[in-house]
Amino acid sequence: KCCSTPVGLDIEPDVKRPQFGTRFLTDPRQVFQHNAWDNVEWTEEQEASAKKKVLENSQPLPSEKQEEYDCRANEYWNDFYTIHENRFFKDRHWLFTEFPELAPQCSLNHESRLEVSDDSQKDGLDQEEQRREAAAVSHTDGDIPGTSATYRILEVGCGVGNTVFPILKTNNDPGLFVYCCDFSSTAVELVKSNPEYDPERCFAFVHDLSDVEANYPVPDGTLDVIVLIFVLSALHPDKMQASISRLARLLKPGGVMLLRDYGRYDMAQLRFKKGRCLSENFYVRGDGTRVYFFTQDELHEMFTEAGLEKVQNLVDRRLQVNRGKQLTMYRVWIQCKYRKALHQPAETQG
Repeated sequence: KCCSTPVGLDIEPDVKRPQFGTRFLTDPRQVFQHNAWDNVEWTEEQEASAKKKVLENSQPLPSEKQEEYDCRANEYWNDFYTIHENRFFKDRHWLFTEFPELAPQCSLNHESRLEVSDDSQKDGLDQEEQRREAAAVSHTDGDIPGTSATYRILEVGCGVGNTVFPILKTNNDPGLFVYCCDFSSTAVELVKSNPEYDPERCFAFVHDLSDVEANYPVPDGTLDVIVLIFVLSALHPDKMQASISRLARLLKPGGVMLLRDYGRYDMAQLRFKKGRCLSENFYVRGDGTRVYFFTQDELHEMFTEAGLEKVQNLVDRRLQVNRGKQLTMYRVWIQCKYRKALHQPAETQG
């Protein structure tokens, strides 16, 4: 059963969501005509089958094995990037459709620009002039990189830069500064050695998201956007809430946290065999890296506990097709946007 409307959007009515894709499967006989279909609704039978498969393979590994994967997590991710370097990944050009906040001045976001009044356009031009004046000073003055920037983005879990470099290429705002960090020192070195890495506009650093005592190179309340693309799922579930709450402190009032990650019963979860489960919906891959599969409610609870307000929380269900092998693969991803209130209650400030 397939439909042409997004499934389980749970999204505020005043938020327009640009479609990730507009290819809808209305006739199941046409399934192998294309490589992918958007917003595919599951049947009750499919969902029941997925639950059964997860339950069958959910016996957790012994605690000593789990501790080993936890202690050696850094080693496993460094090995991962040493093996794959930058060959394994593609730049995420869909980012600016799904997350226009990453390039608010960009012509790709023309729809919102067309709705702006003349007065607002004038205000926007004034702001742009202020940004250019601020950007005339090197962003890396002083001890903190990006001190003079007027629009600051942090990507956590940047990998080899497949989000960072498209942002730097697409967002030509002279006031932009992008911070990016990864648990893996190998990944950060790959970012820094990329010819497109510009220290005047970007700062890459090694950081363990789960270490809430570790300092970030920016003060609290100074970031406009924080991006988490398939990274929160790599943390131990017990460390997720504290990590999100720590990140929320970095946002300025009105700043947003953007997330895209694995959803419950994604194809990747259903493919895990016995002996790979660490705890409920948390698994270890063959290379030692770990992954969790979320529900919308779990993520909503984490973000609201961190003092953020929902802008968007949706499930993106996609049917991918291997036409050569006549295989169908159901992907489930969750996408969230949560905003820090412009006026924080006194007890949650700081």
